[in-house]
Amino acid sequence: QVPMVESGGGSVQAGASLRLSCLAPVRLIGSFAMGWFRQAPGKEREFVAAIDLSGRITAYSDSVKGRFTISKDSPRNTMYLQMNSLKPEDTANYYCAPTFGRAVRSDFVSWGQGTQVTVSS
Repeated sequence: QVPMVESGGGSVQAGASLRLSCLAPVRLIGSFAMGWFRQAPGKEREFVAAIDLSGRITAYSDSVKGRFTISKDSPRNTMYLQMNSLKPEDTANYYCAPTFGRAVRSDFVSWGQGTQVTVSS
């Protein structure tokens, strides 16, 4: 199966912005709600944000609400995560996946490599 392709991460100072991109197979982004998740070393993967199939309804974790914005460009099979006012606690590898609520769909297996975000104070 074709994996997700995440990009746009980097090493920045606290307060900076980054825009992550997720290129997804059309069979996924064209059929399901999609979301961003992140995992820091030694920690569980956690939900960050999700967007519904129509692109009109979004959801965010409390830790990023007001700072991050999720969006998608369906004709380009691409989802984005605009991250502003970054904090050191945002440091993690960020992944995209189809979602069911705030969880990864149980039948999803096509994980990408993720994109690393490192925020220094």
